[in-house]
Amino acid sequence: MKVVFFNSKEYDREYFNGANTDGLHELVFLEPKLSLDTVCLTQGAMAVCVFVNDTVDAEVVSRLAGNGVKLIALRCAGFNNVDLNAAAEHGVKVVRVPAYSPYAVAEYTVGLMLALNRKIHRAYCRVREGNFSLNGLLGFDMAGKTAGIIGTGQIGSLVVRTLRAMDMTVLMSDPAVNKDCIAAGARYVDIDTLFAESDIVSLHCPLTPETHHIIDAAAIDKMKQGVMLINTSRGAVIDTAAVIASMKTGQIGMLGLDVYEQEEDLFFEDHSYEVITDDVFERLLTFPNALITAHQGFFTKDALSNIATTTLNNILQFENGSSLDNEVSLR
Repeated sequence: MKVVFFNSKEYDREYFNGANTDGLHELVFLEPKLSLDTVCLTQGAMAVCVFVNDTVDAEVVSRLAGNGVKLIALRCAGFNNVDLNAAAEHGVKVVRVPAYSPYAVAEYTVGLMLALNRKIHRAYCRVREGNFSLNGLLGFDMAGKTAGIIGTGQIGSLVVRTLRAMDMTVLMSDPAVNKDCIAAGARYVDIDTLFAESDIVSLHCPLTPETHHIIDAAAIDKMKQGVMLINTSRGAVIDTAAVIASMKTGQIGMLGLDVYEQEEDLFFEDHSYEVITDDVFERLLTFPNALITAHQGFFTKDALSNIATTTLNNILQFENGSSLDNEVSLR
């Protein structure tokens, strides 16, 4: 089956070609993102493979179907960028990779917490410049503090267990109860209690209409003064403007982001020779107590291998007319 990959990088080609050693699929790798301007490149393909910042809205889905595309294969867990109603209307199946490596993102999340708390990123830059002063690098013991975890799926539950192993009190909020988290010694509370009692708030929920801007000005006002806020899920679960306002007042004391609300125009590309015109993002970078990275939480060898293997298996199941283990559909 011919599969057109959009928004592909060198590492995508390496891992997908490595997983396609039997040559069952014709893989065509394109650098541009999928959009109305590039959907014409899908002529002759039965499947497209897209990533988190590709545009797969109703009009793009309609054009894909018109070009003969029958399958949208997401090489990620999230599917908020796909119009599932349009896919169902046009008879286009959607599959994803639900669990490529929850450890990768969970470990990265805790890494952000540790780096922010102990100012490791700032200390590294200082030492390289010959500055060995410790002024401004004071942190706190995480043991004995309280972390609030919003979303206790596979990634969130691993963060819970890691922080419990660090002797932290862990509060959780999620419509679905994860018994493993309770067994680890964490407890579910209402979200207002989580906000009020947590020294660190970390987001691990999918982006849905219900979670869009779940962290807004009202939510931040309920948090402790100087709270650490971490987001490795999806950018739009936080209201960036509200976060910036709270950073100015010190209500948010430390900010760790691996995702950004408008990241599709920035992340995964080299803009170092350009003027970045996103004033909101540039304002985030001015805060010395903010650590921003470019959606690399998933980026491990293990995760890339799992993504390639699972995605190609999803495509093979579709081609063979088998039941789709990882299908995303309207509920």
